[in-house]
Amino acid sequence: MADPAPPVLKPDLCVIGAGSAGLSVAAAAAMFGVPVVLVEKGEMGGDCLNVGCVPSKALIAAGARAEAFRTAGPFGIAPAEPQVNMARVRDHVRSVVAAIAPNDSVERFTALGVRVIRAPARFVSPRAVEAGGVRIEARRFVLATGSRPAMPAIQGLDRIECLTNETIFEVSRKIEHLVVIGAGAVGLELAQAHRRLGAAVTVIDAGPALPHEDPELARIVVAALAREGVDLREGARIVRVEPRRGGVRVVLDDGEGGETVVDGSHCLVATGRVPVTEDLGLEAAGIRAGQDGIAVDRGLRTANRRVYAIGDCASAAVAGPRLTHVANAHAGLVIRSALFRLPARVDAAAIPRALYTEPELAAVGLTEGEARERHGRVRIARWPFSENDRAQAGRETVGHVKIVMDRKGRILGAHIVGARAGELIAPWTMAIDQGLKLSAMASYVVAYPTLSEAGKRAAIADMQPLTANPWIRRLIGLLRRLG
Repeated sequence: MADPAPPVLKPDLCVIGAGSAGLSVAAAAAMFGVPVVLVEKGEMGGDCLNVGCVPSKALIAAGARAEAFRTAGPFGIAPAEPQVNMARVRDHVRSVVAAIAPNDSVERFTALGVRVIRAPARFVSPRAVEAGGVRIEARRFVLATGSRPAMPAIQGLDRIECLTNETIFEVSRKIEHLVVIGAGAVGLELAQAHRRLGAAVTVIDAGPALPHEDPELARIVVAALAREGVDLREGARIVRVEPRRGGVRVVLDDGEGGETVVDGSHCLVATGRVPVTEDLGLEAAGIRAGQDGIAVDRGLRTANRRVYAIGDCASAAVAGPRLTHVANAHAGLVIRSALFRLPARVDAAAIPRALYTEPELAAVGLTEGEARERHGRVRIARWPFSENDRAQAGRETVGHVKIVMDRKGRILGAHIVGARAGELIAPWTMAIDQGLKLSAMASYVVAYPTLSEAGKRAAIADMQPLTANPWIRRLIGLLRRLG
């Protein structure tokens, strides 16, 4: 006797993946009264909530509290070495995740009217998916399956117990010496946090630290980490890694035909992420995928016009960087396209990015090098935080604002390194999105004293040469004679 056919659901929208991107699509569609099925094989909330943005920022906050003890002297408060209890730090991280989790829970989405299925999903035809013993024949599908840590091809890496962002937040005992492979955003954020929580830290990268950021600002972050005792080895080639009693040994090429070693108690791999595209039955749906992710057009549609791919699983070459706020922006584009049939296209020009070290580094648009390559001559405006009153009051004077413009003053990129840079980049993101000139940023009023003044002062400083313009001086002179 043949097995009975699985029950069939026919929603307007089927979302596969309950991370930031998928949840945003499902919630928005449900609020408009659209029938939605949401399929998730793992944890609700995806990487960002469970093993990414949220726990990392909670750990960074713990490290910042510890560092505040050490650096209280200039404020007239006796400095002290904090007593760090890593088990309680882990509990703090877990409690932050638990506080946010209800927003991403099955219960919340069920209450919104979303049918949630906790199971793997697989296409069985261009128009149907099976998950949890149910066949889903939706009008539109949204793939939001996210990404996972990339494991570099390093000899011996498979022989050691290495940490990734998916496991490091569960460490409940003090890390004596953390060796970080990768000097990108994740590697440097976790390096500084663990250094502040009492670990010795060595960061190793074959290239420069923060390779996608403006080198002028990246150097300021690197110098700050060095002052705190982080040992950063840039341009270092790892020959192999091997286990040793009580930890791991990383063997480096010393550049002179020999080798040098770094011995650590723990090893963190932070060398980027790869999209999750396997076991989805994409071939059955006529969808193409490669190492860069699922192939999409500028509207985030796959080769199967019924299917969108958004967030980390979509081709980064088209969809943009793998960041949570990018995934949320993708969700808005899909709602616009799938529900309202309006044109929607990815535009990476005004996507901000932020590094949550101390000092923070945030940027949007082109770096100075990229701008010169695309536009030839450019103009640069800067303003240091050492000339900002609020920064002086809080002794947060490291860093500056750097604005890149074309010859007509149109803003091409904004880069900030300093306290709360991730917050301060917001108006510059809007300025680039709206195609504003720097003069517009000089005319709006900001509260005093705030760090935001640094951006406005950069804009005003760019206008200073006008004060010496002879034609303007003659005009002022004429107007003075007129009374």
